[in-house]
Amino acid sequence: MSRAGQLSGAAPWRAWLLSETPRSRAQARLGQAYVSWLGFRRNGLAMAGLAVLIGLLLIALCVPLLTDRSPFAQDLSARLRPPNAQYWFGTDELGRDIYTRVLYGSRITLVIVGLVVVMVAPTGLLIGTAAGYMGGWVDTVLMRVTDVFLAFPRLILALAFVSALGPGIENAVIAIAFTAWPPYARVARAETLTIRNGDFIAAIRLQGAGPLRIVLGHVVPLCTSSLIVRVGHDMAGIILTAAGLGFLGLGAQPPAPEWGAMIASGRRFLLDQWWVATVPGIAILVVSLGFNLLGDGLRDVLDPKVG
Repeated sequence: MSRAGQLSGAAPWRAWLLSETPRSRAQARLGQAYVSWLGFRRNGLAMAGLAVLIGLLLIALCVPLLTDRSPFAQDLSARLRPPNAQYWFGTDELGRDIYTRVLYGSRITLVIVGLVVVMVAPTGLLIGTAAGYMGGWVDTVLMRVTDVFLAFPRLILALAFVSALGPGIENAVIAIAFTAWPPYARVARAETLTIRNGDFIAAIRLQGAGPLRIVLGHVVPLCTSSLIVRVGHDMAGIILTAAGLGFLGLGAQPPAPEWGAMIASGRRFLLDQWWVATVPGIAILVVSLGFNLLGDGLRDVLDPKVG
């Protein structure tokens, strides 16, 4: 449907957002965001991924309202109980409620993903835009360093770093962030190479703007949409890497209710007491799938090469 057709009979606020002649920059940006939301909303799988993310956030915020048990409380008389009315997801080898531990584990997962994204995305964006805009030896040095990191599987490299730093959530976050920035730098460099010789960049340069102002004020904002798409796809990988480190004993340490560590402690009971390892595994599966679906939806809306 054309924008004129959408405007006919629309609510005043919707007509204001979809106006073909916005009166301010804020109105134009809000209108563009609303159009993007309409396209995103038509993707059912992307909406399912968004629902998973919102559900994870709500669970992490409302854990005390969803359970009155402690994730660390042990009751050996109730160890390895199957799922029932009292223990919805059963209990583990120490009698701890798995339902409660999975809920509290969502907080650890969100903290790890949030910290890694906050550290990785700006770093990769700045390195990639600097390499793409400056070119020459700067581009060569930065991209060869990037290639060195890309030559190793992320989990193997993260294992090496966290082994040197020592086990723990903080060190796991640092290790994952230290190995996750190269793809962001590659994406930002590729975007920068396509726009650095544009006419508008030449006009800005003729006005006396220096390289730093051009990169931060004009190149970086144009690369942001591609970076958001990359972040959406990468969050599932961050969760799996963190769970892998926890499974190997190099991430969150007992008795923290981290999903990977819970699978590691329950794998010896997998044949007889399947719920101990299966429930946190399902949590990892659902959240990772949700982030992947969300990333696909963001790509369809924000990536100009798609569609």
